[in-house]
Amino acid sequence: MYSLQLKKFARGTASSLVLTGLIVTALSTSLTANADTMSSEAKTMSMDHMDMDHKQMKMTGDQDYDFAMMMRMHHVQGVKMAQKEIEKGKDPDMRAAAKKIVEAQKKEIAEFDKWLAAHSPKSK
Repeated sequence: MYSLQLKKFARGTASSLVLTGLIVTALSTSLTANADTMSSEAKTMSMDHMDMDHKQMKMTGDQDYDFAMMMRMHHVQGVKMAQKEIEKGKDPDMRAAAKKIVEAQKKEIAEFDKWLAAHSPKSK
């Protein structure tokens, strides 16, 4: 009698464990998928503006000119990101780093502007 009850209990417990395992697996898969989606959405949102700016640039084929043009855009985006940190960031170290980045990158942007103004892309 006890062995019959024990077998029924074991089957019920095994079924419960399997069901619990399936639920845990489904939840963990869902959470992982949501985290992956959120990460990719966050990446997409932060990179959209930069990608649009870079796509609008036409490469000239002049390595030096293209380098200066792309680095200038890279620094402009760095300044925008740093300004966002200064505006909304909470960590004092990150805000201080962002302020240094704005100062340094604005100087480099001015250097690239000066170089670009003095040079035309060389035809290939």
